[in-house]
Order: sequence, then C-alpha cells, then structure tokens
Amino acid sequence: MLPRDPIILVSYVNTKLRDRDASLAIFCEEEEADETALRAALAEVGYEYDPARNQFV
Repeated sequence: MLPRDPIILVSYVNTKLRDRDASLAIFCEEEEADETALRAALAEVGYEYDPARNQFV
C-alpha cells in the first residue's frame, strides 16, 4: 500500500524509481498502483513525472 501523505509518497516513489524500477509504468505494475491516479495525486502538490530523469520533479 502506498503512503497517503503526498510528500512521503513522492519520496517513496522516487526512491523506488531510483533503486528498483526503470520506469513509472514498471513501478505501478510492481505496486499494483493506478498510474493516472498517482500522477494526479502528485500533480496536486506540484510534482510531475520526468521520464528522462525517471523521477517526479
């Protein structure tokens, strides 16, 4: 289960993207998470996924 707090969530996701997953799609598959919902939740606090960096910035 993913963290609910958006700041903790972005930290968690970026750590997994850095250490384990080659893309957001792979992360979402591994975590059984909805990519659209995840992007929307993080966009609400000003973060967007940058595929070139493979992280939310």
